[in-house]
Amino acid sequence: MLVGVVIIGRNEGDRLKVCLDSVQGNAVVYVDSESTDDSVIVAEKAAAHVVKLDMSKPFSAARARNEGLKALIDQYPQLEYVQFVDGDCEVVEGWLESSIAFLESSPGYGVVCGRRQERFPDQTIYNLLCDIEWDTPIGDALACGGDALMRVAALTQVGGYDPSFIAGEEPELCFRLRENGWKIARIDEQMTRHDAAIYHLKQWWKRSLRSGYAYTLNNLKHGHKAPEYFKSKELKSIKVWFCVLSFLFVINILCLSPYILLASLGLLMLQIVRVGAKDQRTIRSKGVVSAMLYSAFNLLAKIPQFLGHIRCLKKHRRGVSHTIVEYK
Repeated sequence: MLVGVVIIGRNEGDRLKVCLDSVQGNAVVYVDSESTDDSVIVAEKAAAHVVKLDMSKPFSAARARNEGLKALIDQYPQLEYVQFVDGDCEVVEGWLESSIAFLESSPGYGVVCGRRQERFPDQTIYNLLCDIEWDTPIGDALACGGDALMRVAALTQVGGYDPSFIAGEEPELCFRLRENGWKIARIDEQMTRHDAAIYHLKQWWKRSLRSGYAYTLNNLKHGHKAPEYFKSKELKSIKVWFCVLSFLFVINILCLSPYILLASLGLLMLQIVRVGAKDQRTIRSKGVVSAMLYSAFNLLAKIPQFLGHIRCLKKHRRGVSHTIVEYK
């Protein structure tokens, strides 16, 4: 057996049907996390092997993917490649053939990913932000996302995903793969269509909080390793800008001065324009306004990211198990 597919999900509804339809004809394992809708029935009708995750144990997408991979290997011991995909995604026709061909011709690579796009980028501002986020450079990469084709031999060598990671499990896995000599590639092929389904600021806030949590988990495990000092740069940016934003807020509350308010807004606008102007990829694909909007939300995200950072540190120091941060 050359390739299998692992889908993870919970209560994905029609999105799961689309996902399953997009990988028909392949060996598919669907890992369900206590769905209360008809997800399990839908997967069984699509001839997928269903694994019901034991939710009495701490849940993580990493653990779900590991169990899905184990089920695939148990059925197909000669499995060479596995495509991981989230249940809210659709695999684009031709992707599996293109990605397998890449790994077949590139023995040093353990992971290949392609273009993930939002299905409804114009539906909400938050979906647009996700669509911009997915547009990363082509070539060798430090990490992949939740959707990627991986070499089973590479996964087996490093022991798969770290199940204790409730967020940021893909960069952590890729770090260990790179430590063991494997490369990660992003190729210029359409891979998946994703439905973020983020309709409210609260959802975006929780997603941003989770990203701060993920940076911290990765940094706690690998941040001491030179020369990369994994995720240290991202955490430094979060801390610095949280302090700046907090200072500006406090000084404006205390002084109630229109001059200080204008100076504060000017500083923030300068940072937004400076970062947005550097984002030539977004400017070319989405326009200047989208680039500035993405820059502004990235700046605002430092607040929930810092809160996620602090939450993670508290749990780590207390020795408490990390629990999933959901935004939808």
